[in-house]
Amino acid sequence: MVNYPTPHIDAKPEDFAETVLMPGDPLRSKRIAENFLGDPVLVNNVRGIQGYTGTYKGRKVSVMASGMGIPSIGIYSFELFNFFGVKNIIRVGSAGAMQTNIKIHDIVIGMGASTTSHYADQFHLPGAFAPVCSFELLEKCIENAKKLGLTYHVGNLLSSDTYYNDDDGAPEGKRFFTLGAWQKMGVLAVEMEAAGLYLNAARAGKNALAICTVSDHILTGENTTSLERQNSFNDMISLALETAIEL
Repeated sequence: MVNYPTPHIDAKPEDFAETVLMPGDPLRSKRIAENFLGDPVLVNNVRGIQGYTGTYKGRKVSVMASGMGIPSIGIYSFELFNFFGVKNIIRVGSAGAMQTNIKIHDIVIGMGASTTSHYADQFHLPGAFAPVCSFELLEKCIENAKKLGLTYHVGNLLSSDTYYNDDDGAPEGKRFFTLGAWQKMGVLAVEMEAAGLYLNAARAGKNALAICTVSDHILTGENTTSLERQNSFNDMISLALETAIEL
């Protein structure tokens, strides 16, 4: 029997919808709730990790931030899946493109998530586990991306444990020196959370999907500002919400 609140979420299971959108940034969570959901209610604000529940086209939907990195999303997704009855988590975040055919503001949908993290070690698997998304969520997401006329790419993400990399000889301001090894394997973009989310979903028998908007390009050096990332990813949010209400 779990006592509520948990250490990180001051809420009850009925406060959350079965499907939760999960941006990294708490301010993005607040913005999604205020601009996309009807009658949003703040259900969690422990450590400033804002969680809201409201409606979208008449369906109950929640949105809660994850913070940055696999350890952070690992905590929040674990508690939501295992203690609060959440069945589906859709990560809505930003990513750095690693392929020439992907442009700034394109959407990348993570079919799989390679990682530099050792998060999977806790499961004591006798080999290398491949973290993948829920096919049900992926299929519905692709259908909705087509309906919305969005430019999207489906494939492998890289969930990195580091944002700054101490590579000798890497050009200043570039993170591609090491990432090139992943790029040649066809990895589409780098972010910091999807693999942890997919691993937790697999262990809990739940569903997860990462939808990311390209905020910067590792090859070209193009990037968006933090304010643009906070305020301008409307296509990704609409895509996630349209997918959420079909579950």
